[in-house]
Amino acid sequence: MKQTELRLRESDRLALDRFRSKGVHLAREVNRAHVLMALDSGVPEATICQVLGLGRTALWRTRAAYRQGGMEYALHDEPRSGQPRKYQTDQEAEVVALACSAPPGGRKRWSIRLLTAAAQERPGLASVNRETVRQMLKKRL
Repeated sequence: MKQTELRLRESDRLALDRFRSKGVHLAREVNRAHVLMALDSGVPEATICQVLGLGRTALWRTRAAYRQGGMEYALHDEPRSGQPRKYQTDQEAEVVALACSAPPGGRKRWSIRLLTAAAQERPGLASVNRETVRQMLKKRL
């Protein structure tokens, strides 16, 4: 595998040392920091991939991102597109609490349809649908 040289600025080297030693970070961000430090130290790409359990493209993209936008750009993911959350955690907790409460009269247990109908009667949850209630329960219970 062809080794391409990467030289970090001294300020980036110090920042990466602090990043790797303190705080709580995503595993992929820590791996990217290790990749940058290893490339700066002259460790062969094959060794980096083997030790960190990364593919070559992950290593190459990290190096390219550093060259293109600097250390912060190389370490952190860009925000992803997508629809923002429609229901907050307190509303999800309300649905879960409802599911943990006693079922309506004449029923032995809650069904998803019954929970949805009961949740739609609550303020802020008028537009909740059956699939959303199911996902809330799956995530929390």
